Amino acid sequence: MMDAPWRAGIADHLRLAARLEERIDLLERFAATIITALEAGQRLYLAGNGGSAADAQHIAAELVGRFRRERRALPATALTTDTSALTSIGNDYGFDGVFRRQVEALVGSGDVLWVLSTSGNSVNVLEAAAEAKRRGAVVLGFTGGTGGRLRPLCDLCLCVEHDASDRVQEVHQLAYHLICQRVEAHFAGPA
Repeated sequence: MMDAPWRAGIADHLRLAARLEERIDLLERFAATIITALEAGQRLYLAGNGGSAADAQHIAAELVGRFRRERRALPATALTTDTSALTSIGNDYGFDGVFRRQVEALVGSGDVLWVLSTSGNSVNVLEAAAEAKRRGAVVLGFTGGTGGRLRPLCDLCLCVEHDASDRVQEVHQLAYHLICQRVEAHFAGPA
């Protein structure tokens, strides 16, 4: 049957997305952590590789611009977007240090670093998370599987229990849109 792979992919997606209902408390804790930091004048930084880099940029754009409602711009920066920094740091320190070095320069105590890694084992993300912890930042993680080596470095971690990056990223996208909606609702006030 030619439509079997299509149906299987859709069913897999729906099953994983439905499991987010079991994690509403965790999503609320993500949003509350971000809200608390931003209310205190801190900043949100994001990092990831490949599709997760695109997700990091997407989250930052939703918060700096707007998601659905008018409100003040929120200080969110994706560490994946400055090609000069990425290439010079990669050249001088190696690719494993491209996010760590930016964390050293930008992230302070009380800031939030939100890292995305479908494997939970991306060395440059692990180094960034470890550096953020050393600097007194809160580390939020989005991973796949059981969270890999990233999970213990995170204050909060959403693990999508799947090993295919595409399915993991699809659920990450739904989860971060819900978090952005909650953060925005706080800063926009009553509708």
